[in-house]
Amino acid sequence: MLRDLLERTGFFQFEPAPLSDLTTIKLSHDPAYVEDFVRGRLSDAAIRRIGFPWSPELVKRTLASVGATLAATDEALKNGWGGTLAGGTHHAFYAEGAGFCIFNDIAVAIRKLQAARRFERFAVIDLDVHQGDGTAQIFQDDPSVLTFSIHCKNNFPLRKQISKFDIALDAGVGDDAYLQILLEALPRVWAFKPQIIFYQAGVDVLKSDALGRLALSPEGLHQRDRVVFESVRKRELPFVITLGGGYSVPIELTARAHANTFLLAREILS
Repeated sequence: MLRDLLERTGFFQFEPAPLSDLTTIKLSHDPAYVEDFVRGRLSDAAIRRIGFPWSPELVKRTLASVGATLAATDEALKNGWGGTLAGGTHHAFYAEGAGFCIFNDIAVAIRKLQAARRFERFAVIDLDVHQGDGTAQIFQDDPSVLTFSIHCKNNFPLRKQISKFDIALDAGVGDDAYLQILLEALPRVWAFKPQIIFYQAGVDVLKSDALGRLALSPEGLHQRDRVVFESVRKRELPFVITLGGGYSVPIELTARAHANTFLLAREILS
């Protein structure tokens, strides 16, 4: 639905996601876990924690999701910004998946850049309603990566990790309070002096979201993205947008919210 909405605008060029190779994924994940997932050898408990039944199609979809973020990163390096209509799988840990996340695409992209010695300082701005716990865990001992998460306190995951910079919100926070918190927080991100930004642009902060528990309006979400995009444009940093979560009812509200994120990115960043 999201791709159809964006295709109808005529503003975007879409490319099929390439499949990531396993060697690249193993830069940020335990090689044994990667092999066990790809070959269908994970335990029943591990599969339940992920939330998807295993299948060869799931493997292909997962490799494509990571490959899409790697391709979006390449696009950002060439043209300033890139995006993927997937990714943001921030609940994937080093050696296990969780919460519908199998491999952490943002972590893989950062590790690949580190291996190539492309940059020295990285930032992840995660504004999904759920904490980016997997991302926080993968980079917990890496001072070159700032992990920043604004999320709902009383929501999945029940056991939070420690990001470099966490802001946990009470349920019911709406537009004005959220935007003020974001505006006050971003200077700390820029003080870190990142050289590339990864944005987990989950739209599950909407009041209409079935799993969110925050109360942003579509206009508030629009302003959230505008604040981030304008801050990035001012600093002329490479910028990668990943999809993140969205569970509004009806689902058309989620597709429209994601589409608005990409349309605003085109307006501000192109």
